[in-house]
Amino acid sequence: MFSNIPLIFFSTIAVMKIVPGEIKTAQLHAYLLGAVAPRPICFASTIDDKGHPNLSPFSFFNVFGSRPPILIFSPSRRVRDNTIKHSLENVYATKEVVINMVSYDMVQQTSLSSCEYPKHINEFEKAGFTAIPSDMVKPFRVKESPVNIECKVNQVIETGHEGGAANLIICEVLCMHIDDRVLNDKAQIDPHKIDLVARMGFDYYCRASGAAVFEVPKPNVELGVGFDALPPVIRNSPVLTGNDLGMLANATNIPVVGNIMVDDRLAQILRDFDNDKQAQTLALHQYAKDLLQNKEVQKAWQVLLANS
Repeated sequence: MFSNIPLIFFSTIAVMKIVPGEIKTAQLHAYLLGAVAPRPICFASTIDDKGHPNLSPFSFFNVFGSRPPILIFSPSRRVRDNTIKHSLENVYATKEVVINMVSYDMVQQTSLSSCEYPKHINEFEKAGFTAIPSDMVKPFRVKESPVNIECKVNQVIETGHEGGAANLIICEVLCMHIDDRVLNDKAQIDPHKIDLVARMGFDYYCRASGAAVFEVPKPNVELGVGFDALPPVIRNSPVLTGNDLGMLANATNIPVVGNIMVDDRLAQILRDFDNDKQAQTLALHQYAKDLLQNKEVQKAWQVLLANS
């Protein structure tokens, strides 16, 4: 299917090179959606100038500012026939939209609403959602959504007029509605409770909760030492990955070798490989890697410096 796409070879690694215009737009579209993922879902509720509601999901979407609070989503022109979607028509007509966030327990209904029903068919009814009045705009909110964001449309930027061209709908937030059930005890949105889903390529989605959610600590003021400051024996480790080294390089300083806390495993490594420094180094790096997996960064540093 893609035999006309050239491959560039670096040693034993094959790298596909794609230049827009050299393959079909539909193929390029699929590669972009597979590569730029996961993408949050804008479940957009709009209304036309005669009061007919429309509900449709879009994955070209994100937040772009907080003062003023700005969201942008894009109902692209259809690749197959270069037509525009009802949501875009309604935005031009009324300059209002409600963006409803999509949780896992409503993803199948959300997908159903993306069917291209005729213009005046109510997707709220077709997909089994409950339409509730908004406070500051005419389009309805989706009751089942954990967060509803009422917006006015400030601008629509058309990036082109051919199939696949984007229409950037720049929305300013007027009001947010957040279900109390997705908040933690600090009134913050809990990622596990809101249980959001996001779009991948083709028919794939991902669920942003459970083991898929993890933390990456980052210094807010002080700077990490960086890869270039890591001792060569650590930086060139055959055991530690880029992620492992990134955790070490995120430290604000390299610990000074001093009173190292020797636990049972460290003591055994130092004893078993006392006459083989290369094997000892590999064993220490594997122990450090295990510690890093458990976010024990300072202890990992102590292990790595044990044979300095």
